[in-house]
Amino acid sequence: MPSLADTATPDVVALAGRAAAALGHDPHVADVALKPAFFDWLCRMGDNSLVLGHRISEWCGHGPVLEEDIALANTALDLIGHTQMWLGLAAEVEGAGRDADKLAFLRDAMKFRNLKLLELPNGDMAITLMREFLFDAFHYELLTALTKSSSPRVAEIAAKALKEVSYHLERSSDLVVRLGDGTEESHARMQAALNKLWPYTGEMFAADAMDDAVAEAGIAPALADLLPLWQRTVAEVLDEATLVQPEQRFDAQSGGKQGRHTEHLGYILAEMQFLQRAYPGASW
Repeated sequence: MPSLADTATPDVVALAGRAAAALGHDPHVADVALKPAFFDWLCRMGDNSLVLGHRISEWCGHGPVLEEDIALANTALDLIGHTQMWLGLAAEVEGAGRDADKLAFLRDAMKFRNLKLLELPNGDMAITLMREFLFDAFHYELLTALTKSSSPRVAEIAAKALKEVSYHLERSSDLVVRLGDGTEESHARMQAALNKLWPYTGEMFAADAMDDAVAEAGIAPALADLLPLWQRTVAEVLDEATLVQPEQRFDAQSGGKQGRHTEHLGYILAEMQFLQRAYPGASW
């Protein structure tokens, strides 16, 4: 019977590293030719979770009701946990001596690879919940596909994250329906939120050379394969919520995955990175 980990160890990062190494050899981690695309893709996964997690955490203590306040805080914690795994693997692939914390706190906005949708201000609860639903529906399908990744490390992370994102999607879908098919005001707010956010959703499926490279290696699915699955989920929920899917093109806003962001990301990073930049290397 294996012994329990030494909970008194001062270096839990080292323990996590040894545990990861015990998962077995992952040929993609050491693939020099694939490294730039794999690193960039891992940063996209981690940055999506980090930025959305930070945005949702801004509701902590400000939620409209206690139950929702706690639920949003827990969702944010889940996403930050995913960030630790994705950016931790990204740092390992990069092999430049950085770790997840350095990637999160010491990169400038142009080096971030998150979707623009996720950096938009929270607005009211309609914006917050509709954004979460639209991303959850995509995130769920992506993680489901990633559990079959040719990279054992990616598959392990995806399997862990999927358990939590399944609940995220269930919760956000339920709230979109309840508010969309609720009062006249809640319906109007949810429809306005959907109309505002819709142009940003196309970026989730806009593949570039990095996406193509990891898909060809079997690490991630082709984004085009996820689109009909996402569309089906979104259509079903919006129909039940009595909300009308916008007719305009949904790929009007893109560039976040390539480092071209809105002004809002700069404000997020100014707050999130302040301590680490003001006191480099500080620990407590």
